[in-house]
Amino acid sequence: MIQAIVRLVIAPLARLIYRPVIEGRENVPRQGRVILASNHLSFIDSIVIPLWAPRPVVFLAKAEYFRGKGLRGRLVAAFFSAIDAIGVERGTHGAAQASLDAALEVLRADKAFGIYPEGSRSRDGRIYRGKTGVAWLAFASGAPVVPVGVIGTDRIQPIGKSWPRIHRPTIRYGEPLVFDPPGDGIRPAQARRKATDEIMAAIGELTGQEPAGIYNDPVKAEPAG
Repeated sequence: MIQAIVRLVIAPLARLIYRPVIEGRENVPRQGRVILASNHLSFIDSIVIPLWAPRPVVFLAKAEYFRGKGLRGRLVAAFFSAIDAIGVERGTHGAAQASLDAALEVLRADKAFGIYPEGSRSRDGRIYRGKTGVAWLAFASGAPVVPVGVIGTDRIQPIGKSWPRIHRPTIRYGEPLVFDPPGDGIRPAQARRKATDEIMAAIGELTGQEPAGIYNDPVKAEPAG
């Protein structure tokens, strides 16, 4: 019920206010499992993408978002609950694999799953090297990967700011990428790296961001608040 209200009431209202440019919606399969792999510029990406995607999208979210205090914290917790986001603990032993396992269950239920291969938000606007968890999910689930490019969300809510501003964002969906499991003689790690680089290249083509050529630093990229 709450998710229906979000998609039928809040999404059109937000569209009226922010007037987003959305391109390539036809590239997102309306049924079956699919991975939406996006660049990451702002906290609000995890709101913007599910809000205006052509179908419901499940994201993993830091468990802290479900324990927020104050008006903003309660609103954030309510929204992530409404869009069926899955809270995960971070920084614990085995947390990364536990997150991937949770994502795999979402895909096995033939749902759409959203992921940021960079891991953390970009502080300087460049696109960073992707972590190979996205390829692991693609190989394990057989789901196609739709690259997603978000532009302008860092101007809606810059890192460190608590409340969003009015700015027109762009969301671009690229053509689906399908990856077959690595064959004999190909090391799984090598196959995951190659597939991830292909995904990140596709995202970069959608956004026009300068490649950083390195991994993002989660400590510097994710300040408190």
